[in-house]
Amino acid sequence: MPDVSEPVDSPDGSVEFDHRPTTDQSFENALAKARDGTRLTVDDAVELLTTGTDRDGIDHYRKERVLEAADRRRAEVVGDEVTFVANLNNNVTTACNTGCLFCNFKDRSEQFRSEYQADHGGFTKTPAESREIVRDAVDRGIYEVCSVSGLHPGFALDEEHREILEASDRGDLNYRSPAEYDTDPATYCEQISAMNVGGVHVHSMTPEEAYHARRGTDWTYEEVFRRLKDAGLDSVPGTAAEILVDEVRDVICPGKIDTGEWIEAMEAAAAVGLDTTSTMMYGHVENERHRALHLQRIRDLQDRTGAITEFVPLSFVHEETPLYERGMVEGGASRDEDELLVAVARLFLDNVEHIQSSWVKYGDAQGLKLLNCGADDFMGTILSEEITKRAGGDYGEFRSFQEYADMITAIGRTPVERSTDYEQRRAVDPDADVLGPTLGPRADGTPLLE
Repeated sequence: MPDVSEPVDSPDGSVEFDHRPTTDQSFENALAKARDGTRLTVDDAVELLTTGTDRDGIDHYRKERVLEAADRRRAEVVGDEVTFVANLNNNVTTACNTGCLFCNFKDRSEQFRSEYQADHGGFTKTPAESREIVRDAVDRGIYEVCSVSGLHPGFALDEEHREILEASDRGDLNYRSPAEYDTDPATYCEQISAMNVGGVHVHSMTPEEAYHARRGTDWTYEEVFRRLKDAGLDSVPGTAAEILVDEVRDVICPGKIDTGEWIEAMEAAAAVGLDTTSTMMYGHVENERHRALHLQRIRDLQDRTGAITEFVPLSFVHEETPLYERGMVEGGASRDEDELLVAVARLFLDNVEHIQSSWVKYGDAQGLKLLNCGADDFMGTILSEEITKRAGGDYGEFRSFQEYADMITAIGRTPVERSTDYEQRRAVDPDADVLGPTLGPRADGTPLLE
């Protein structure tokens, strides 16, 4: 469903949207439907996310009832297991000039050019460097490498794409020859091939990156993902979704693809046989109706493709981002909002089995709390994590199997190592003398880090 509404500035400089969190539904009716397992509407979701539009603020008694319903649904759908994956983040480059106001991960790509002499603090890895990093992590026992990168102007899909971009005289393609940069990022296919080491699962190429990988051509997203799959891509992260309502995207990421393009790319990935994930980055300028509409678009997408393995709520980390520095937001989502978002996602997304709680975004204590609000997955080990750290996140960059076992058993749940697609699973014994991964292609049960 296209979104044609436009945001407008109010007299005090804030943004006013056409979509507003008001409904003719009642909280009690929405909660009754959720408890009964009736498929929820957008208005139902708005009532649950707000704990009732008939009252201002969060009603904590009502909130607890929503959380209880979601936790019960979680137990019915996936039981008491809490899953996690042994993985590595290998982001290839921070070079980007998309200008998203919620992000401080990118560095302006102009600063990466050889003629720029000052230090910019960013990085670009060659395929050889990516291969070395992933090979070492595979030897340590990881199952998955996840790679999400900035939109480096020197990136092309493959050599055929490079030739097309080099021959083009269009000025709107965000392309510069790699020769202009100190480090050549090579092509997307070369980077994917380099990370495809020893049977590791390669999870990469967001819809935004796929758009970048077809610019200047008439190639479909299916053609792009087919070439990437041939290079070794195994699944696609559904990031760059932010909020799938264009009046919000027009404010926070006007340089990014719109909702329709994101959905088209995800459908194409599924069509060529790639599993996908889905995300929502919330807690900035959007309201509860935007969040509900986003959930509806994820659910509709899953109805059509069946390819989404998990939903990942990402609470906005506001420090050191342009939205915060420009006074457009005063902070991120509250803990109440985090808990309600996870709970309503569990109740609304009746066709997505797994809901993730991010210890990177929420920290250990709140991350564990969210596992009692409807979530059942606790991310991965993440041997490297740059995105949240560069946006001001306070939490760690690595999680050991021992830490996972201790935390998950402390809340009375069962820690389970999983594969990316959740098809392979192994219960972890918290009392074992040594705890490490066993599902990775070279995993032998020893800890990832000594």
